[in-house]
Amino acid sequence: MKKAFLALMVLFFVSCNYDKNEKGSILIIVSNTEHMGDPEKHFAGNNLWEVAPPYHIFVSHGYTVDFVSPTGGKVPFSMDPIGISSYTIKYGRFNEKVENSLTPDSVDYKKYEAVFIGGGYGPLFDVADNEDMLSIIASIYENGGIVGGCGHGPGAFANVKLSNGEYMVKDKKVTRFPNSTEITKSWAKEGTLLPIILENQLRANGALFQTKSDLNDKHDVVNDKSIVTTMFLPSSAIVAKEMIHEIEKTNK
Repeated sequence: MKKAFLALMVLFFVSCNYDKNEKGSILIIVSNTEHMGDPEKHFAGNNLWEVAPPYHIFVSHGYTVDFVSPTGGKVPFSMDPIGISSYTIKYGRFNEKVENSLTPDSVDYKKYEAVFIGGGYGPLFDVADNEDMLSIIASIYENGGIVGGCGHGPGAFANVKLSNGEYMVKDKKVTRFPNSTEITKSWAKEGTLLPIILENQLRANGALFQTKSDLNDKHDVVNDKSIVTTMFLPSSAIVAKEMIHEIEKTNK
């Protein structure tokens, strides 16, 4: 955890000045779903700490960022704005962008170098089975783009199918929030409120799921065939930095 935190802070300080030279565009997918549909209204939404830091990294490295959600407009967030998230909201036009998220039909996939999906339970409810959203991810990937995700974010692309009919994650190393953690937490009643359990879904669709035992550290980033993932939120900004590395390597 200490190693991941230090790496995150280094990324922040070297990126604190927003670059005016735009290098391309990156799309961030967010959820419109606020509650899980149960009588107690357990919160779903998006995790600010898994969306704002990657946004900061992308923008500070010269990329234009757009947000898209299933129905467009404003989207719900959990977590208080502290650290990088607070800085990004105050200085990086984050709220202006995310409160006016695009609708799927207004997205031109050809303009995006990459697509990122942060965590929070929301994407499991309104992105993972949304054909329009899944099509956007598939199109960006097949157009040579990079796909990134953190925490529960990979739920947004677990079911993405490519033009050959195969799942995008098939035979790719992917990691995310694991079953072993999911079933011990009360946030979604030990996972019973969720439409899918991500580790199960990724494995079912052919992903080479990376558990804690496969990684040197549970906060490591996994990069395989243009899919970049991590389990937990402290590494969300590191995923974004690795995505930029992949974009710029491809564009050389």
